[in-house]
Amino acid sequence: MASVGFLYPGYSAEDDYPRIETLLGGTVRLPLVHTDIGEDAHRVDALLEMGSAARLAAGVDELKERGAEAVVWSCTSASFVFGWEGAHEQVRELSATAGLPASSTSFAFAHAVQALGARRVAIAATYPDDVAEHFHAFLKSAGTEVVSTRASGIITAAEVGTWGRAEVLALARAGDHPDAEVVLLPDTALHTADHLPALEAELRKPVLTANQVTVWEGLRLLDRTLSCPVLGTLFSRTSHV
Repeated sequence: MASVGFLYPGYSAEDDYPRIETLLGGTVRLPLVHTDIGEDAHRVDALLEMGSAARLAAGVDELKERGAEAVVWSCTSASFVFGWEGAHEQVRELSATAGLPASSTSFAFAHAVQALGARRVAIAATYPDDVAEHFHAFLKSAGTEVVSTRASGIITAAEVGTWGRAEVLALARAGDHPDAEVVLLPDTALHTADHLPALEAELRKPVLTANQVTVWEGLRLLDRTLSCPVLGTLFSRTSHV
């Protein structure tokens, strides 16, 4: 059975991964290892340390022991804050350390937008303004037009992890824009696996969330396509980039 490994920072919404594994019908294994985040803060200096090569490398051996055939750094903010080139270097180093194909949640968003054939997106972020703008810049480097960016000013992943369905739907509504073809919710600390049908029904357009696209990206690395409409429009398509 195919196996994609995830390096997940700390403890917030990691239970999305076994939930997604179940929704995919047990056709793929999604082992997860927690990384040491250092300071839990959506602040650029803390995020750069959180995504450092040493912190990511510390979890690689356990993932390989658990049979991972590819590895994804399951964090958006502590990848895009490195910038387009820096985020590429981050996953190159991770791939070299693991001896496996590697990616991150930031690239997962970029590739998922492309796979949906979308050009214009809206960002509905939990982050403070300055961190959200780093994601905007990252997507621009990927060739995506960001028509609006909504920041929520939440500092810690721990707080984001407490949000439920009502808060997630409110975030998406607040971040939507009439010109956006897709709405992006970029925080792996946010529980979204159970809310994707409601999100897309509410906004009447595709919604991409961090843990959803992270799993999709891992499958893309293995050239695996799995259909699971309950995980949103992204998992209803067969195209991989």
